[in-house]
Amino acid sequence: MVMQDASKLWKTYMATKDPGLREYLIMDYAPLVKIIAGRLSIHLGQYVDYEDIISYGVFGLIDAIDKFDPGKGIKFETYASIRIRGAIIDNIRKLDWVPRSLRAKNKKLEQVYAELTIALGHEPTTEDVAEKLQMTVAEARELMSKSSVASLVSLDDYLEQNHDISSQAAGAPSLDKDLEEKEVKKMLQDAIEMLGEKEKKVIILYYYEEMTLKEISKVLGVSESRISQIHSKAVLSLQSKLGKFKSILFY
Repeated sequence: MVMQDASKLWKTYMATKDPGLREYLIMDYAPLVKIIAGRLSIHLGQYVDYEDIISYGVFGLIDAIDKFDPGKGIKFETYASIRIRGAIIDNIRKLDWVPRSLRAKNKKLEQVYAELTIALGHEPTTEDVAEKLQMTVAEARELMSKSSVASLVSLDDYLEQNHDISSQAAGAPSLDKDLEEKEVKKMLQDAIEMLGEKEKKVIILYYYEEMTLKEISKVLGVSESRISQIHSKAVLSLQSKLGKFKSILFY
């Protein structure tokens, strides 16, 4: 916060609901929206304009400011991050450009990728996937590119994360605790080590260095769409190895 005493600012705002303070809070926390939008853009960047992602996130920020209760002892950044992320994903879902048929194909793709990995003893190529799914390489590449978006907006994977905000913010057991954080992180590290060099670099830069799609593109010297394709292929591989813990890749 720019102001030295954020708690006093929140106390004043909660007591007065002063429009000027509300506007100040929106502007002051706007960078948080950009951070979350930047992180999600690696999943959405090819299909949703970045400025639209930002706009959806701002709605979530405003909602968070209006509903935040500092008396519960929860950091606003934590509460707002959940609201911002949820608003973005909810608005993407409302666009309904990820039809049920694509979600069904995505589940099939994940299954095929896992089966091929076991059968071949190594990561399947796009050609392997295309042959197994009886489609052209171009069609398989497009499906793989859209797969992470389909997973991101999946109701099954994200309904609780996006809508059960109050219980999480109130101190309910976190995802890391539920999944035994150390064990899951070890599984993820082992899975990453098995990736190809390009996929490994993208995953490390995105998940560990917390770089955005645009930043990774500049570092590796390839287009953002190419980074997104590499990421999608890497995520498919990691999902096949993480099984029921695969949703950790989207947090």
